[in-house]
Amino acid sequence: MTVLITGATGLIGQEIVKQCHAKGIAVHYLTTSKSKLSTKENYKGFYWNPNTNEIDPKCFENVTAIINMVGASISKRWTDSYKKAILESRTKTAQLLQDTIKKYNYKINLVVSASAIGIYPTSLTKYYQETNTEISESFLGNVVDKWETAVDGFKALGCKVAKIRIGLVLAKDGGALPEIVKPIKFGAGAAFGSGKQWQSWIHVKDLASLFVYAVQNNFEGIYNGIAPNPVTNEELTKAAAKVLHRPLILPNIPKFAMKLVLGEMHILLFESQRVSSQKVESEGFNFTYVNLRPALDDLLG
Repeated sequence: MTVLITGATGLIGQEIVKQCHAKGIAVHYLTTSKSKLSTKENYKGFYWNPNTNEIDPKCFENVTAIINMVGASISKRWTDSYKKAILESRTKTAQLLQDTIKKYNYKINLVVSASAIGIYPTSLTKYYQETNTEISESFLGNVVDKWETAVDGFKALGCKVAKIRIGLVLAKDGGALPEIVKPIKFGAGAAFGSGKQWQSWIHVKDLASLFVYAVQNNFEGIYNGIAPNPVTNEELTKAAAKVLHRPLILPNIPKFAMKLVLGEMHILLFESQRVSSQKVESEGFNFTYVNLRPALDDLLG
């Protein structure tokens, strides 16, 4: 089996490649850097430039499924121009893939695409399942809504489409965790705001496994890609401090302070989405990291 991965060199993409290879799945990947093209038998790189609509159509040869991870990081200051990049890096890329498949008449059976739980409105009391139809009015809610609509375009080409709504990804060398623990390491850690906001998290290895499992089991529809036990921001901060053997002595950090530091992006720390993992579990997927503490021990211990 051969899958095409977009965003293969990103934090989650790299882990997905590793797990594909462990399961004997060959990988084609797209890159905007001609110096990053590999010609290995099970790991072949192909050039694309979504900004100029360039793509090497050979990337689809022998491919039966696409894992779509491409998208500019949301963990960077949201200027107006960067907001545009966040959206277009998700929607324009989907369009380019669809146009190319159509033009060269390739037969792709399945597309498993990243999405995000940011589509759910912030709430301290709701427990979101995939059947929820309310969409957050935030910038991220709007991005995820347009992203999912763009990905649905693959259906017109006869592809099955699965969308995995990702929460807070915990990884050792990237994403939010190193940023969360930095102040804790220096004894300056504290929860954000009330600390009561829900954080639906997932260990990067479990998330990568979920994408590979989705491909192998022909997922279709929407799935939440988060571990079974969400925690509050306060619980996350306390658990990280325990693993690092650091005290938490400072008062909670107020919203206005983070707004000064991060601008509009500060809402990432204060949004609350408690999200259910029941659907992926009912599909037979088993999480290695069900609870936060073992996940943090693995990544920080």
